[in-house]
Amino acid sequence: MPTTHLLYLHGFRSSPQSAKSRMMAARVAAEHPSVTWWCPQLPPSPAAAAALIERGTADWPADRMAVVGSSLGGFYATWLAQRRGCRAVVLNPAVDPARDLTAHIGEQTAWHDPQARFFFRPEYIDELRALESGPLHHPERFLAVIAKGDELLDWREMCGRYTGATIRLLEGSDHALSDFDQHIDAVLDFLELAG
Repeated sequence: MPTTHLLYLHGFRSSPQSAKSRMMAARVAAEHPSVTWWCPQLPPSPAAAAALIERGTADWPADRMAVVGSSLGGFYATWLAQRRGCRAVVLNPAVDPARDLTAHIGEQTAWHDPQARFFFRPEYIDELRALESGPLHHPERFLAVIAKGDELLDWREMCGRYTGATIRLLEGSDHALSDFDQHIDAVLDFLELAG
């Protein structure tokens, strides 16, 4: 079944203005105009982010939807794909954000708008733990693009989390996947988007 609905989830401190999400949006619009595209601005609260994602995709057909997530968005994408059984692409996905984001409790600035600030609250750590989804139910429905050059996340841990999935392991690159233009075709091929 071709994918007719595509969700993109950005990472921590990021936004729909990220280079990867803009590149994906442009390619989907140009080459797959019939596909429903949604890239929401996610709230800092993981529980609120999950609720937004669930509301926004509630009427999407599980067998014809897919999700792409970067970093923390990859964690959310995994949670959603585990719940809905849909296809997912994760880009340098956060494996244990409850552990890693403990160091970021407090005021944060938005990556694409340093004037925009938000507060990452201590209770958000428990909200992240509540979204942990365990071993992959259908690893064949996942593509993980993982950079050995990621300066924030351990590529070995990411590979271990996505055992059984299709893994595109990059020798270099970085956390932001600055060379995403070299990998977007593989992502789009995996998603099997409708025309």
